[in-house]
Amino acid sequence: MKYCLLIASFLCFSLSVIAQKVAITEHGEEVLLYDDGTWKLKEGPYKETEISLNDTLFVKDPTATFLVRSKHIDVGVWINPKKWTFSTKGDNDDVEYFFRKKQSDLYGMLITEKIEAPVLTLKELAVSNAQEVSPDLRVVKEEFRTVNGKQVLMMQMSGTIQGIRISYFGYYYSSKKGSVQFVIYTGQSLFDENRADIEVLLNGLVELQ
Repeated sequence: MKYCLLIASFLCFSLSVIAQKVAITEHGEEVLLYDDGTWKLKEGPYKETEISLNDTLFVKDPTATFLVRSKHIDVGVWINPKKWTFSTKGDNDDVEYFFRKKQSDLYGMLITEKIEAPVLTLKELAVSNAQEVSPDLRVVKEEFRTVNGKQVLMMQMSGTIQGIRISYFGYYYSSKKGSVQFVIYTGQSLFDENRADIEVLLNGLVELQ
């Protein structure tokens, strides 16, 4: 569990913190500022036309019978309590809930914020933040999905953190109610055998009325 919290701290970003580190040069270019005084040119926004839409309608699995409700915004996650545990306790205050598949090295985290942001901005920040600690990180697959009636961005990434080869599979979503990062991660060698359980957990993400 210790290494999973370490990885979680690397993956997280806060929209409010990141926003304070963006500056505009005298030539109108956006740059990202870092605490050590360095900076880099901010890449342009991603175009929606570059990411395909999966026509499949993804819905909550019938075995997901317990609702983990966010205390920050009107979203929740339906889980199968026979397979998954969840906790609000961890070393990273940005994460509202940590998840773990029982008797497994499969982990997840739900990050919720009240700030609304373009979903492609969430993608850009997620990739940029992860690459700061995992320079070899790459996006393996991405697509828009309709999950329980709401459009989300699905992104699968792979990279190495302190010698640990990790696969990430997550949903990124934003509306007037706030923004959500729901990411599941495990060792690359364990990803394929756990993919079905990963997808079932992610498809439990719902917006609440």
